Amino acid sequence: MTVPPSYDDGLWLRFVAGPDIDALGLTPADIVAAATDVVAAHGRGETVFEPRTHLEPDNGGRGHFNVLRGHVSTLGDHGVSGIKVVGDFVSNYEVGLPSELALLTLYDPWTGVPRAILDATLITEARTGAMTAVGARHLARPDAKVLGHIGARGTAHSNIVMLDAMFDLDEIRVTSRRPESREAFADRLRAEISTPVVVTGSPAETIDGADIAVEATRLREPASLITPDLLAPGSLLVPYGTISALDPHLLDVIDKVVVDDWREAQAGSFGALRPHLRSGALTHETLHAELGQVVTGARPGREDDAERILFWHRGLSILDVAVGHLILERAEAAGLGTMVRFR
Repeated sequence: MTVPPSYDDGLWLRFVAGPDIDALGLTPADIVAAATDVVAAHGRGETVFEPRTHLEPDNGGRGHFNVLRGHVSTLGDHGVSGIKVVGDFVSNYEVGLPSELALLTLYDPWTGVPRAILDATLITEARTGAMTAVGARHLARPDAKVLGHIGARGTAHSNIVMLDAMFDLDEIRVTSRRPESREAFADRLRAEISTPVVVTGSPAETIDGADIAVEATRLREPASLITPDLLAPGSLLVPYGTISALDPHLLDVIDKVVVDDWREAQAGSFGALRPHLRSGALTHETLHAELGQVVTGARPGREDDAERILFWHRGLSILDVAVGHLILERAEAAGLGTMVRFR
């Protein structure tokens, strides 16, 4: 039986800053393992998940905040609850900041006591890449050789590094709206991985015939950057841009659509397949599965080498909670972070 904590000396919580997280030396394999476990828990109904909400300040369209809430029953002694707030500010590069800055708070679900505050900027990047990787493990062809990635935003690095570790790739193509960002992104990748990285001048060049295509654009208005003719038989497309970059008729050539969570897919005003939901091109009847159903074996993933599969993940709060809990446990063991008195 677990001995309940004593609060005689007040309530304290651990603040884990970005440099503390960097010092833990978490590997992509650590993050992917945590993501896999929580996706499976979601598939078994062992999570409590609420679709994200948005706060759109009166700031002339510079950006907005996403608020994500979730609980994972399989973590710790009796589960962990968490809330993340992440800003989405496309023009932050102009002031030398990441476009996405995030803060995660973790709570004891039996008492409501706050356990930790974490810089969730890296968590957001890493768990997004991990979700892409978990989806690709089940939905891409095992012999995938060409990865095409549109966008050089913060999450792009984790996408590529984790996919490169999972597949025996021959080529990685990258592009983004600004030439300077895609060149710098390619240089960073070349310094870390041995797979050849090719910079292309357009989204079409990047994903035409690619075995795995990831779309992480930063559009300000919808555009048909990804058209049906670009997707090769047997390819996997992973789009998660805030504003849709997909042709309205793209689903005509897709054999299976898989999402991270159907309620999340339907919620809010943003997302890569938002226009397809509104037009009725994507419905619960045409949806193949949630990824948790595939991971647990309740629904099949890829069934043949010719299927074109689309995996749309909007970002689940339960992944933030799972990765945040992993970081908190490692920080506690290493004595990292700053203890802050709550009351």
